[in-house]
Amino acid sequence: MIEGLIEYGLVLFKTILDVIPILVLVIFFQLVVLREPFPHLKTVIIGSIYVVLGLSLFLLGLEKALFPIGNIMATQLSNPEFLGITEANPGTWASYYWIYIFAALIGFSSAIAEPSLIAVAIKAGEVSGGTISSWGLRLTVALGVSMAMALGTFRIVTGGSLVYYVLGVYIVILILTFFAPRKIIPLAYDSGGVTTSTVTVPIVAAIGLGLATSVPGRNPAIDGFGLIALACAFPIISLLSFALFSEMKMKMSKYKNR
Repeated sequence: MIEGLIEYGLVLFKTILDVIPILVLVIFFQLVVLREPFPHLKTVIIGSIYVVLGLSLFLLGLEKALFPIGNIMATQLSNPEFLGITEANPGTWASYYWIYIFAALIGFSSAIAEPSLIAVAIKAGEVSGGTISSWGLRLTVALGVSMAMALGTFRIVTGGSLVYYVLGVYIVILILTFFAPRKIIPLAYDSGGVTTSTVTVPIVAAIGLGLATSVPGRNPAIDGFGLIALACAFPIISLLSFALFSEMKMKMSKYKNR
C-alpha cells in the first residue's frame, strides 16, 4: 500500500511538471496579452486539479494494466506451444490466425471506447444537425482500426516492410479523397488522428511489441512499431469509403425513382 502511494506520488509529481508549461502559457496570454482576469477562476482551478489527478492516474494505469495486458495477450497467442508450431511443423503466417482475430477485436473495442473519438462524433452530430450519426461514425472508424490491426499484425508475422504497407494505404486514401464527397473529407482525416489517442495507442503499441518479441526472427525495435500508423490511416479509408458508397447508393436510388 505504501509502495503504491509512493509510486503514485512520483507519477503525480512528473505530471505536475509536464502540466506547468501549459499553465504558464495560458496565464501569460490571459493576463499579459489579453489583460483580462480569468472568468470563473474557481471552476478553472478545480478543473485543473482534476486534470492533473486524472492524468497521473491514467499514466499509472497504463504502466500497471494496459501495457502488460496487451503484451501478455500478444505473447500468449503467438506462443509456439499454443499454435502447435514445432521444428517438424514450423507453421506459416496462417498459423497465427488467433492473433489476427484478437488484434482486430481489441482494435475495434479500443476505438469505440476512445474518448477523443467520442468527443469528435458528438460534435460532428451537433454540427450536421443529426445528419451524421454519432454511433455510425464511431462504428465506421472502429471498423477501420480493426482492419488496421489485423493487417498490422500480419505484417509483423510475415516480416513485411512497413514502407510498402503505409505507402499502399496512403495511395488508397489519396484516390478515395478525389472521389469522396467533399463535406466528409475533413472529418475523415480528423477521425484518423483522434482514433490513435489515450486508450488505443497503449494497447496497440503493447500488442505490436509483444508480438514482435514472440515471433522468431522479428526485431521489436524494427517490427514492433508501425501499428499506430496503420491504425491512424485506416479509419480515413473506412469513412471515405462509406461516404462514397452512401453517395453512390443515393444516386442510384434517385435514378430508379425517375
